[in-house]
Amino acid sequence: MEALTTLFGDISSVIWGPFVLIPLLLLTGLYLTIRLGLIQLVKLGPALRLGIIKRKDAGSEGDVSQFQALTTALAATVGTGNIVGVATAIGIGGPGALFWMWITGIFGMASKYSEAFLGVRFRGTDAAGEKSGGPQYYLQRGIKGPFGKFLALFFAIAAAIASFGIGNLTQANSISANLENSFQVPLWVTGAVLTVLSLAVLVGGIKSIGRITAGFVPVMIIFYVGAAIYILLANLGQIPAAFATIFTDAFTGTSAVGGFAGSAIIIAVQFGVARGIFSNESGMGSAAIAAAAAQTSHPVRQGLVSMTQTFIDTIIVVTCTGLVIITTGTWNMVDPETGEQISAALMTGQAFTHGLPGQWGHWIVTIGLVMFAFSTILGWCYYGERQMERLFGRALVMPFRVVFSLVVFVGATTELAVVWNFSDMMNGLMALPNLLGLLILSGLVARETKWYLKNDPKLEATKDQIETFMAGRPGWDEWKAGDVIGSAHAQATGKTEVHER
Repeated sequence: MEALTTLFGDISSVIWGPFVLIPLLLLTGLYLTIRLGLIQLVKLGPALRLGIIKRKDAGSEGDVSQFQALTTALAATVGTGNIVGVATAIGIGGPGALFWMWITGIFGMASKYSEAFLGVRFRGTDAAGEKSGGPQYYLQRGIKGPFGKFLALFFAIAAAIASFGIGNLTQANSISANLENSFQVPLWVTGAVLTVLSLAVLVGGIKSIGRITAGFVPVMIIFYVGAAIYILLANLGQIPAAFATIFTDAFTGTSAVGGFAGSAIIIAVQFGVARGIFSNESGMGSAAIAAAAAQTSHPVRQGLVSMTQTFIDTIIVVTCTGLVIITTGTWNMVDPETGEQISAALMTGQAFTHGLPGQWGHWIVTIGLVMFAFSTILGWCYYGERQMERLFGRALVMPFRVVFSLVVFVGATTELAVVWNFSDMMNGLMALPNLLGLLILSGLVARETKWYLKNDPKLEATKDQIETFMAGRPGWDEWKAGDVIGSAHAQATGKTEVHER
């Protein structure tokens, strides 16, 4: 196990190093930002209104509302990365790592928009009549030939395996460890309860997950962010200095490790980007899987709704966590017993404890982490089952849900240090084919986005109005049919004719 931990750590450090994913993520996000005309800034307001206030496109095809698709994706991303991941980035990379998490988030919004657009644009209908889409489909359907098929299969395999790491074992382990530490709940009790709850929700599929996350996710975010804002208001005088430290350290490489002797700027960048992507998953392609299930009248509309997920996750939740850690001085606090910097696992809890009276801070972080992590389990089960459907067909979807729920017990009751390195590695392997696909398909995304927003700049068009200005566009009739050539449902119903894309 120790050898595996080292091996996965070495592979992960290469993938997330300065020559592979970090430049690819940032440059892809920057490139898409330019091609899409700063869409994440220009259309953020209308996108938030459409996804959070309007919430659905009446009469549109799909399995869940736009809001439910958004909360399912949020459920999968707002997890331990928002609590432990932020602390890890700041603890190792210094406060400047938070700046690079912001950069990853801002550019990542363009990536998130693009992958969600493609997820809906190339979605199909599976043998059970449910919408199915994501990189495992759009990489093959959008990129013709063997290369597209290779990228799609590579993503599907990596994502199916990764779902047990980032979306299951690490989340369950964080829940059980924190409940044992805070409330002395035995690990096996937590594991048993989590397994039963997971099974109860997951066997119902995306519709069940969508209903739960639509009610659960907003409450958990408001609960956690509300506590963080209270602490920040109590430390209002420290906020300007905190921002100054963040911006200064982002370009000086000051690191908590070794005090202000510091380390290279690459550490702040590396941990900021790696933890940023672990938190918001922009560029990984995962959110496109949830977006594909949405009831939407056009791919652009769901792409914009999905884009707000990264804004909520990184610009709001991650920022709150990071500022609480920095303003309370916890990021470089030393454990009096060991004489070493406190661990990332304890850092956020310690920051909230300092900021709130009594034990409230510690309890809020524990409860917040439990809610965040459990919601991640729900979202990632759906991501994993869609890969099983892609690789082996609909028959293995229900067995996957059951096995996924049972594995939760293993994560809750076993010490799995190796899984964290494994999760980082698999996240990177998911992101690589997806980012290449986003670059190759960027022309399609930009062209269709420009056309749609030219005709509906405020996202207020009705379904009939959309039909009018989309009539005759390449691929529009095929998309409306809902049975993309090559989907299980198309094959089962004999729809094998080729349509123009």
